[in-house]
Amino acid sequence: MCLLDAVLAWDERTIHATSAGHARTDNPLRGAHGLHAVHLAEYGAQAMAVHGALLARARGRVGMRAGRLVSLREVQLHEEYVDRLDGHLDVHAECLYADDGGAQYASRVEHRGRLLASGRAAVIHPADAG
Repeated sequence: MCLLDAVLAWDERTIHATSAGHARTDNPLRGAHGLHAVHLAEYGAQAMAVHGALLARARGRVGMRAGRLVSLREVQLHEEYVDRLDGHLDVHAECLYADDGGAQYASRVEHRGRLLASGRAAVIHPADAG
C-alpha cells in the first residue's frame, strides 16, 4: 500500500511529501464513514520509510531494510474525517534520531496550511529482517 503521491523536498533530517489519495473511495484505510484522521499516522509512517530509503540510497546502500512500527506517541488529531477535504495533503516528517537499529520521527499532516494531525513514531529494524 502506497499512500504518498510525490516527494517535494527532502534533506538529511526532513521530508515533505504530498498525497491526494485521502479523497479516493478506494483508499484501503477508508471505513464506512470515510477516512478517519487516525489513519494519518500511516501517512506519516510512510513518509518516514521513504525518507529512510532516500538517505540509504544517497549513502550508497542498495536494497530495502525492513522496518517495524513499534510506537506512536503524542498523537494529536485536529479533524475527525479527512476524506472530504479537497486537493492534496502535505505530509512532513523530521528524523529525531536514527541508527542501525531504528529511528524516531516527528510528523505532521496538513491541508492548505491547517494542521490535521501530528505525533511521533518509532521504528525498529529487526536483526532477522535482513
